[in-house]
Amino acid sequence: MKILVCISHVPDTTSKINFTDNNTKLDAAGVQFIIGPYDDYALARAIELKEANPGTTVTVLNVGTADTEPTIRKALAIGADDAIRVNAEPVDSFFVASQVAEHAKGFDLILMGRESIDYNSGVVHAMVGDLLGLPSVSPVMKLDIEGAKVKMTREIEGGKEQVEASLPLIAGCQEPIAEWKIPNMRGIMSAKTKPLKVAEPVTVAASVALSKFELPAPKGAVKMIPADAVAELVSKLKNEAKVL
Repeated sequence: MKILVCISHVPDTTSKINFTDNNTKLDAAGVQFIIGPYDDYALARAIELKEANPGTTVTVLNVGTADTEPTIRKALAIGADDAIRVNAEPVDSFFVASQVAEHAKGFDLILMGRESIDYNSGVVHAMVGDLLGLPSVSPVMKLDIEGAKVKMTREIEGGKEQVEASLPLIAGCQEPIAEWKIPNMRGIMSAKTKPLKVAEPVTVAASVALSKFELPAPKGAVKMIPADAVAELVSKLKNEAKVL
């Protein structure tokens, strides 16, 4: 079985985010980049499947420039066998999906996170499925393979849904599909020699033009209401917070 895991290169959730060039570009100075947390779950499940099924290989794919290679090497250290980096800035979801679709042909299982944590669009897996004519399921909380069948549990509003499909397919993953894996020293050393192929992107017309970034409005001051002042609390929730 051949598994492809698509990973994103995103700022750590603890990083302080600032913008430059009149709020049109991320200021990467001092920002720590990581594998997207949901992609980490996808990678961890792929490694588990590889360990349980001899002969299985895991390839990681990232759409990004050369500065994403440390993130890719971390995925190799966790246990992936080889990697592909599409040498392009991930400008929008359709562009990324088109690059993934170009390299995903021939894989039995394509895993990725339910969404990246930078743009949070959550549509790349569905777009890849449409481009390749493959079923796409997300968000997947549990995934098991039985022969050519894949049994999955996905989250839906108000509950869970049991889904079964045939390989090949695409899954957008989330917790608790697997436990995150931390690379050990042996993995880190072996990652340095594992193949990392750099491919040029296929031509895709940009479908989205970035105007600017905006930071969320700063949080307001906390207002303390006495426990017995129920009427005052209701009034402020209704007239100031406007949540009632």
